[in-house]
Amino acid sequence: MTRAIVVTATDTDVGKTVFSAGLAGMLDGCYWKPVQAGLADGTDSDTVRRLSGLPDDRILPEAYRLATPASPHHAAAIDNVVIDPALLAPPPCDRRLVIEGAGGLLVPLAGGLLFADIFAGWRFETVVVARTALGTINHSLLTIEALRARDIPILGIAFIGDPQEESERTIAAIGGVRRLGRLPRLDPLDAGTLAAAFAAAFSPEDFAP
Repeated sequence: MTRAIVVTATDTDVGKTVFSAGLAGMLDGCYWKPVQAGLADGTDSDTVRRLSGLPDDRILPEAYRLATPASPHHAAAIDNVVIDPALLAPPPCDRRLVIEGAGGLLVPLAGGLLFADIFAGWRFETVVVARTALGTINHSLLTIEALRARDIPILGIAFIGDPQEESERTIAAIGGVRRLGRLPRLDPLDAGTLAAAFAAAFSPEDFAP
């Protein structure tokens, strides 16, 4: 039986891939990105391979690799690919599997099918990754509402960026979710700095099955 954590975000370019790399590394697990849209500048799997410290065989291959950096439904149309939900079953892994979505929760995959619909079918616990920047309260609470509307279990919310105590506290309180921690922006960003920052910001016990 696959033991997985799904990582979603309030938007694109929030820091979801860096968080996923840190989480997969901390759990000494596996990583899977079901759909990669955009290949020219490297993939999210490449980033996780570089930052997580995991061996290559625990970075599991994507179900779909689409050339165009766009919403998966649009990238698939450009590439003349039809995304089949049946092919998005999580791959087997004898460790904790970190699954990273694409963009935000309501990103379309094909027709009216959203990532949220896939997550609802899996019913794995989900982590919401959010910026600490202005606007994060609205985006975070909308994402939490969308998860709850589909009865998707929420493990908690993780923040990326400079500390914003009031925003972080407000989201956790109004959303009724656990605040897992906050990962600062790292410069330089490499496997060593990410592992150290992740260990300081998050507790493995909070992600225990």
